[in-house]
Formats: sequence, structure tokens, C-alpha cells
Amino acid sequence: MSGSGPEAAQPGEAAEAGLQEAEQDWAAAKAFYDNLVSKRPRPPKPQHAITVAVSSRALFDLVEERRIYEEQGVEKYVEYQQENENVTLKPGPAFHFVKALEHVNSRLLELYPDDEERFDIVLMTNNHAQVGVRLINSINHYGLTIERFCMTGGKSPIGYLTAYLTNLYLSADSEKVQEAIEAGIASATMFTANKDVAYSDTQLRVAFDGDAVLFSDESEQIVKEQGLDRFFEHEQLNENKPLAQGPLKGFLEDLGKLQKKFYAKNERLNCPIRTFLVTARSAASSGARVLKTLRSWGLEIDEALFLAGAPKGPILVKIRPHIFFDDQMFHIEGAQKLGTIAAHVPYGIAQKYHKSA
Repeated sequence: MSGSGPEAAQPGEAAEAGLQEAEQDWAAAKAFYDNLVSKRPRPPKPQHAITVAVSSRALFDLVEERRIYEEQGVEKYVEYQQENENVTLKPGPAFHFVKALEHVNSRLLELYPDDEERFDIVLMTNNHAQVGVRLINSINHYGLTIERFCMTGGKSPIGYLTAYLTNLYLSADSEKVQEAIEAGIASATMFTANKDVAYSDTQLRVAFDGDAVLFSDESEQIVKEQGLDRFFEHEQLNENKPLAQGPLKGFLEDLGKLQKKFYAKNERLNCPIRTFLVTARSAASSGARVLKTLRSWGLEIDEALFLAGAPKGPILVKIRPHIFFDDQMFHIEGAQKLGTIAAHVPYGIAQKYHKSA
């Protein structure tokens, strides 16, 4: 109307103004958080991090607690955990691996204080929230930097792995690991070593099997179904054809990216990450394809050990890895007996033979 005051804001304009105000409030809150000073390193943003999700039974020894849960039920289990929440849990099979990851983080922060490409450990557990206090107390007792928890109250946590942008999932529950593998997430079931051994405090040492772990099970299928001679012939004929990737290829790639950050600072000889390929393959008859595949991927492996069918346990004793990934349970059991913490990757044709056995 002529002569009247300014026109009232239209609904669309009001909504846009409200959105801008909300964005300003969020930006102010974020700036406040970012400017908080703490001696404790903050978790990296998930989109930049290498996220390792670990179950509570992989991180800590919960054998007795599990027995109470299975024999007396969830209520008695939660009651026991609450009554003992100031009793520190003992380390589980993934504990030394997690400590080694955190050492790598501390070295990265020294060299790249503003960089967020480092490990982020998430506790991923189907425990009830009431049990969280004991887990937190134990984590703080050992000085671990685990800030992100996912406690699902009896439900499977697998659905959350993708939301947490998980690069590797370690659990003591083989069914959940199988579920995660089928969802396309690098995963393994942790097994405690039968002997106590000393692990490096200054270098993360990770050992991988080849077929059905770093690579697909294509070649292993031929061994199982057509025998060794046909396998050797197949590998020589396909020497220059890269193998397809297996479930742990991505994690080796993540380790390689971090290694290159140390190399860029002239720290190759003092790198806190070392990788090993420990394979039952023979070098002369089937090793070239493996090495050429890694080269085609642009990946380096620090040490490659071709055992030509010999037991892996004695070699692993010399390596002393924080974790050894393999798809075959007889290799896992052999490693365990001699003191290696092993992680079973339930992928490929070997699982069919393991179940039938």
C-alpha cells in the first residue's frame, strides 16, 4: 500500500534468514570448540582418519565376564560389571596393536601437527551403556586415546561400521566379523596368543597372508579344486595379470600412505610402521605374480617371505608382529601356539573347507 512502512518479509525470505542464522550459530559453536586448548590430542575428523573399530572383547580380556553372561544372563553380567567398574580390565588380543597404532599417531603429530591423516580408534561393542564406566576406566588406566564409543545395548554394531567410516574392524565374535566382511568392510576375528612375548614399543609391525587376505581367492580356488601343478601353471601363465584385491588390501594401502608421510620427512630408516607378507606360496613358481600385483597397485611391502608350504609359526616368532592376518585357521592356530596374536579373515574358498572339516 502506498505510504505504508517496509513490506513484511515473505515466507521464503524468512526461512532463508533463519537458515543463515542457524549456520552462523553453528559456525560460532564450532569456532569455540576448535579454540579450546587441551593437552590431549583430539580425534581426527572421520573423513581424514584411518578408522580402526575394536570390540571390547578384542581390546580387553573379558573371558570371565563372557562366562557370566552366557551362564547367568545379561542382568547378572551388567550387575557384575557395575560392581567391578573400578577393577581394571586386563589387555586382550588387540591391545598391543592399538598401543602401536597410538605410537604411530604420536610420531605423526610430531612431524605433522596440523594433519588429520592418522589412526582413529573406535570402541565398537554391543555392550550396554551401563558397562561403559568400566571400559572408560580401563582405557584411561592404560592411557589409551579412544574417544569415540559405540555401545549398542545387545544389538549388533555392524550397521554402525559404515556410519563410522570404518577402515578395519577387529572383534572376538566370528559371526559379527563374517557379517562385516559380507558388508565389504575389512574385518578379522582376534585370537589370543598362547604364550607371552615382548612386542615393539616403537614400531607397528603388521603381517599379512597373501591369497584371500591381500589378494582375492582366485588362485587359492585352483589349488583347492585342481591341485598344485595346475596352480603353478596358472600363475606362470598369468604372471603379468594383477590379482584382484582381497579384503585387507585397503588397510595395507592405508599403512603405505602413512609410511610415505614419514619417508617425506627423511624418516624411512626410522619409520614406525613395518609391513610383512608371509605366504605359503613358492617364490620361484608363483611369487612373481604377487610382487607384480603389489607393484601395479603402487604398494610396497617391507619384507616378503615365501615359505613354499612350510609352517608360518616359526617365521612369525622372528617377526613378532602386533597382528598377523590369515584366512586359514590352521595357520592361525600354528601362530597362536608359538606366541603370535593372529586375526582370522573369513573370506574365500578356504572357509568352505574349514566348515566342512
